[in-house]
Amino acid sequence: MLKTAGDLINEAQQHIECVDAATAKRIYDENPDAVIVDVREADSVADSKLEDSIHISRGLIEMKMPKACPHPDALILTHCGGGGRASLSAHTLKQMGYRNVYAITAPYDEIKKVFG
Repeated sequence: MLKTAGDLINEAQQHIECVDAATAKRIYDENPDAVIVDVREADSVADSKLEDSIHISRGLIEMKMPKACPHPDALILTHCGGGGRASLSAHTLKQMGYRNVYAITAPYDEIKKVFG
């Protein structure tokens, strides 16, 4: 039986920390060196992005993240349009050795509203 995207997301979420937008903002505000990674596709980011976020599409996270954030203990928050790609990316980052990773599983509009 093939696994669906939903199956993979659910599996990933068993191994990561998922947070809502308000919790993510609190964590971010308490950690001045935190990194927010927008894992959406470039066209979505071109339309709107969080002011302090960096953009690394989910498909490039393994290649680009070590250069963007070489510290395995850095606090990293991933986000996307609805939480699925953020969860998969956070799981990948954990597998890569990053130890302090959170996936924001809220819809993008809610994240944008909370983060400004």
